[in-house]
Amino acid sequence: QVQLVESGGGLVQAGGSLRLSCAASGRTFSSIFMGWFRQAPGKEREFVAAISRSGGTIKYADSVKGRFTISRDNAKNTVYLQMNSLKFEDTAVYYCASGFGSSVIGDYHSWGQGTQVTVSS
Repeated sequence: QVQLVESGGGLVQAGGSLRLSCAASGRTFSSIFMGWFRQAPGKEREFVAAISRSGGTIKYADSVKGRFTISRDNAKNTVYLQMNSLKFEDTAVYYCASGFGSSVIGDYHSWGQGTQVTVSS
């Protein structure tokens, strides 16, 4: 089992940037796939991005391609989500998760507590 703690959320104006971090512990970080998901009020949790163990394979949801960048630092047991050109519709609670690197929620077995991102229009 892996423990995950997100940080870096906050309030930002549309067009601004934020970088989320997710610190992992409890398992060899370099052996696990990582993903970011988000959940807006009244909506289902949705896939944002995923990254393979080495960082060589990355996936993005179409809604964030070209604006968000997922990366990882295995030496620091941390995965990041750089979010640029933020839009009002990016407002959500963002979760990191460990799993199999797909876009399917059911493929992820450990979740962080989430961090709120609010984009003002």
